[in-house]
This record gives sequence, C-alpha cells and structure tokens, in this order.
Amino acid sequence: MARRYDPDRRQRIIDAAIRIVELKGIDVLSHRTVAAEADVPLGSTTYHFASLDDLLVAALEQVSCAPQTAVHIWSEALEDETPLTDGITSVLEEYASGRRGSIRLEYELYLAALRRPPLQPLAAQWLDDMVAVLARHTRDLPTARALAALIDGLLLQFLLTDRDFDREEVRSALARVTGEQ
Repeated sequence: MARRYDPDRRQRIIDAAIRIVELKGIDVLSHRTVAAEADVPLGSTTYHFASLDDLLVAALEQVSCAPQTAVHIWSEALEDETPLTDGITSVLEEYASGRRGSIRLEYELYLAALRRPPLQPLAAQWLDDMVAVLARHTRDLPTARALAALIDGLLLQFLLTDRDFDREEVRSALARVTGEQ
C-alpha cells in the first residue's frame, strides 16, 4: 500500500491534542486518544511525537505563541490609557464571559510543567512574558509579579467555582496591589 501524502498531519495531531486537553483535561491525553481525535493512524502520532511530552511541548508552543494567547491579549488590552486596574478587570471579565475553555487549556498546559520537565522552560517563559507585559504598566517588577500571581489566582478560582464575576471585588483586589484607588 502506498503512503498517502498528508502535509498537514503533524498540525492536525497538535490541534487534536489541544482540543482534548481543553475539553477533557491532560489526564485523558494519550497517543491513542489524539490519533482518534485527529483521525490519523496511531503510528502517525508516534512518528511525529516520540513521547507525550514532545506532543505537549508542541501544543504549549502553539498555545503560547498564537496571536490570541493570554500574553498577547493582555498586552493589547493594557496599551490604552485607562487605569491599569480597569484594564486588567476588563480582560478578566472578558475571560469570565466566554473563555472558560481557553483558560482551562492554558492552565492545564501551564500546570503540567510541574510534573513534566520538558514543559518547564516554556511555562517559565510564558510567566516571564506576562510579568514583562504587566511591568510596562506598574511602578516596579515586584508589583508586576504580584499582579501576575493575583491574576493567576483569580483565574484559577474562577475555573474552580461557579461564582459570578464580581467586577468591583476584582477591581478592588487589583487596586490593593497597584496602589490605584
């Protein structure tokens, strides 16, 4: 049997892995589930990605480098002249209103780095990039780091609870860190 030319297969495998992680979580990810989701032979997944870590690195690179990643969204949202706390609150509110799946995907991949050393450099770079975006709008680097930690905590709490987004509560918490009133 002749091999079928399929130049997009590697990308379909990455996209399938991202969909699985977003919808079902990282624990469900396997070469078999990815092959089924991508509609490719099982051997194709192991041909392109010898290990699941290799596949997760490719998925995290795609998620963190795409134009609509968290870092790009934050960077664009904070460029206007509104107070920093208002800008951050608006982005968090946008996330809460319809980006639950993408938030889960980003944190699934980000937190996977705790147990998967190949993902650690990418996750660390993602965090550093986020802090760099925030640092352009804060008085110093420690404040930017504190804001990044607060944002992570707020987003994780949002994922874990069914509470409605409380704009004033979020803005107030952010203002404590930034010193804005």
